[in-house]
Amino acid sequence: MNTDKKFLKSFFIRTLLLLAAVIGVVIIFDPFYQYHKPLPGLKAVLTDKEYQCIGTLHTFDYDSLIVGSSVCENYNNHWFDEGFGCRTIKAIRSYGATADLCYLLDNAFETHNLKYVFYNIDPSSLSASTEPTYESTGCPMYLYDKNRLNDYPYLLNKDVLMEKLPYMLAYSFIGDYDEGNSYNWAQWKYFGQDMAMGLYTRLPSVKNMQPETVNSGELAGNIALLTAQLEAHPDTTFKFFFSPYSMLWWDNAYRSGERDAVIYNEKQAVKALLAYDNAEIYFYQDDKDIITNLDNYMDIVHFSKDINYYVYDKLSRGEERLTMENYEERLDGMYGLSQEIVEDIITDYYH
Repeated sequence: MNTDKKFLKSFFIRTLLLLAAVIGVVIIFDPFYQYHKPLPGLKAVLTDKEYQCIGTLHTFDYDSLIVGSSVCENYNNHWFDEGFGCRTIKAIRSYGATADLCYLLDNAFETHNLKYVFYNIDPSSLSASTEPTYESTGCPMYLYDKNRLNDYPYLLNKDVLMEKLPYMLAYSFIGDYDEGNSYNWAQWKYFGQDMAMGLYTRLPSVKNMQPETVNSGELAGNIALLTAQLEAHPDTTFKFFFSPYSMLWWDNAYRSGERDAVIYNEKQAVKALLAYDNAEIYFYQDDKDIITNLDNYMDIVHFSKDINYYVYDKLSRGEERLTMENYEERLDGMYGLSQEIVEDIITDYYH
């Protein structure tokens, strides 16, 4: 009987020591950066935004953010560091909904004073829900809250210990991993007309155009979220920009009856944001040469890294900036270009 008790006690102690060792290793190396930035000599290996982004906003050293959806993942942070004289990391949410991105901004501002926010506005974000979607989409909320007592799914996780941690160490010491390419997905992806068109399911008929104010409630809420950020952080310069989606995206917006509402939403958002001295807005949706060249795309939205650099370069030069004097003309021009796409340009691809 005494032997059994000694065995159980020994087993219990060894188990506790093993668990403590596992927890210690995860905390020390911290591949999700929940507790600290990378240790000296280790690189910031960022490939899992749902698990890593929230931690980096609290623990990394930075003074500026690249904020947006998956189209922002292929920017190299170093471009912005050199072009704007800042230190940048990414705050990325695949869906790019305003509420989700503002949630990330709120977390960043809790611990950092920001010089710049480079914010990509996706058209769909202006009509999206004004409630954050992290919990409803299954994100690991134990990493998002402030409660360290519920971190055990991270601290006692076989995949973290056996996969994520070795992956971080390997990329730190082997190869030429570029920390500026955080969350980059472009490597090994193919961009081309056949790929983009192959992933586009074109509606067989054109639906009736919806009223331009169909999303007015959601639009007002999302504009309020953005203007609240501007009001709360007057010393931060927000550089909002609209990225160039392909002509397939505009064809779909027209055929689904959403095009007029998209243009209206953008006009209303731009007008509201331009009222603030710390907001700048840049418009790259209407570059005809880019959006009608499907070799720049892998689907109707996602473009190659060359286009990411094009947008950065334009932004760094302050080109294609919208003002109170020109924004309506530019957006009316986008309306006209979308009409040209559906009536003429895209007909060469669909006979």
